[in-house]
Amino acid sequence: MVQKIPVRETLLILILICVLAARGAPVDQAANAWAQVPAILAHIKPPKFPRREVSVAKYGAIGDGVTDCTEAFRKTIDACSAAGGGVVVVPNGIWLTGAIHLKSNVDLDVKKGATIRFSADPKQYLPPVFARYEGTEVMNYSPLVYAFEQTNIAVTGEGTLDGQGTNWHSWKSSGDPKRLVEIAGFGVPVAQRVFGDGCHLRPNFVAPIRCQNVLIEGMHIVNSPMWVINPVYCTNVTIRNVTVDTQGPNTDGCDPDSSADVLIRNCNFSDGDDCIAIKSGRDRDGQKINIPSRDIVIQNCRFKAGHGGIAIGSETSGGIRNVFAENCHFDSPDLEMAIRLKTNPARGGYIEGVYLRDCVIKQAQIGIDMTLRYASSGAMDGDAVPVIRNIDIRNTTFQELTKQPIFIEGWSESAPITNVSIIKCRFLHAAEKNYITNATDIVMDGSRF
Repeated sequence: MVQKIPVRETLLILILICVLAARGAPVDQAANAWAQVPAILAHIKPPKFPRREVSVAKYGAIGDGVTDCTEAFRKTIDACSAAGGGVVVVPNGIWLTGAIHLKSNVDLDVKKGATIRFSADPKQYLPPVFARYEGTEVMNYSPLVYAFEQTNIAVTGEGTLDGQGTNWHSWKSSGDPKRLVEIAGFGVPVAQRVFGDGCHLRPNFVAPIRCQNVLIEGMHIVNSPMWVINPVYCTNVTIRNVTVDTQGPNTDGCDPDSSADVLIRNCNFSDGDDCIAIKSGRDRDGQKINIPSRDIVIQNCRFKAGHGGIAIGSETSGGIRNVFAENCHFDSPDLEMAIRLKTNPARGGYIEGVYLRDCVIKQAQIGIDMTLRYASSGAMDGDAVPVIRNIDIRNTTFQELTKQPIFIEGWSESAPITNVSIIKCRFLHAAEKNYITNATDIVMDGSRF
């Protein structure tokens, strides 16, 4: 005899099934997302170079820390590229130079015991070149190490790059980036956005732009004028075994900007701003260009001082998606936010598909910080409210937090941060309580506070 289940009980069972399915969805979504990582990594292959070496000393460079080696670096790189590529060797010594411009099929190999010390004279970085300044296209001082529309390039070795950044940091208060953002918003062509001499917009340190197949490996990078490693419009980028140690305003450690297929592995960061900050252009200029950052993998990195350890934004105008971080370690009382997502209504765009797992935050001020109200000049007057959604953080331990474990702040009830899963995380000690407002579908299954 078949026993009939009353209608009321049937409805309760169906409701329970739906609830359990909904709770299981973030886990399935995260598992499906992480399953993409092997395919992403298969696309990221470091460039290879001909077994041809030439020393900068052959073309007149002298490693005494006094002689200007700018022309010798240029001649060596040009000759190496013209010969079909190879390795430009920087041997033991202190090599003083202005801007270094890499060319296709050239690996700049800075040997252990070698330091490239970059000139503090701004005129060494003229004429202006095409760049992005905080996500806005501009003709500005050349980055210290620059490449434009090149293929197969590298900066490698166990040596040091010294940007002598303290000579540039005072420009923070005298430069006028707001004017650049305004004229870009009015549609002034990039060729007419000429800043450079006298405008006090600091150059970034290592900036390949519109390049393919990029490797930055092994370096110790110190004293940056501004952002340290800044691939812009690049594809297939490997950054590994690099140590960044720099203080001063806006000295982000690594800023992939509108770039795809990027691996950041086994790196150490201690910075005066965000350690890693993923970006995709700023405001109307970035919205017009509309190139996302996507398919970015961060593995086995260590973060000390900085505003954010792993940060996304605030420049999100082209969108950011498919960011994966795992097995990272955060440890400093001077680290303001371990995980940081930030944007505002001037930016537009989106942050979606961010996945973090198996990390340890030993010390920080805030564990997880997400906001659609990131403050900057004119930011709250924008009409392009961005989206933050589909964020998954799991199996991560937060040991000592001097402020909130979690801070989540959407724009409004009608423009919330949504679909955030914080699964099986442990928050062992925090001085304050969670703050969550204008947010929906926040799941904290298995997390302990």
